[in-house]
Amino acid sequence: MLKKSMIFLLGLVFISGGALVAQDFEYIGATKCKMCHNKPATGEQYNKWLAGPHAKAMASLSNEKSKAYAKEHNIADPTKEASCIKCHSTAGGIDAGVNLGIKIEEGVSCESCHGPGSVYKTNVIMKDKAKALQSGLVEQSKEVCEKCHNKENPFHKPFNYAEYAAKIAHPNPAK
Repeated sequence: MLKKSMIFLLGLVFISGGALVAQDFEYIGATKCKMCHNKPATGEQYNKWLAGPHAKAMASLSNEKSKAYAKEHNIADPTKEASCIKCHSTAGGIDAGVNLGIKIEEGVSCESCHGPGSVYKTNVIMKDKAKALQSGLVEQSKEVCEKCHNKENPFHKPFNYAEYAAKIAHPNPAK
């Protein structure tokens, strides 16, 4: 009987472990990130994002320059155009099947740069960089930024990664 119980438990661990490895990473939205990343002692990353251009990226699609571009290119509404919102909103650039509640209006939020947070969001995982990276955390990089800051963007300007990364820097002083 004990042998059967052990085999059952090992099988359960094996199946559970396989399910964890097969885990799909999903997008949770900036309000979930805010819970831990909004404290002065750890850098107030959420407030820095909220005050910066990425949080306002969807609003920029309603400015006169965007409206003029849209009219010239037969785009009825740039705030609903997939080719525009894929870069102006994290939610607009992801598959709906991996969206756990992020909204288009959120603009370019945490997970555009840092990857979907459903698995790495816990404090236990975030304290261990290797675990966080295994759990879907993406480190900021030029390649990540250039998915949108590129020549496909009709308002493209030369992109100096180091300069722009410094403008949106939000380090954690507790680390």
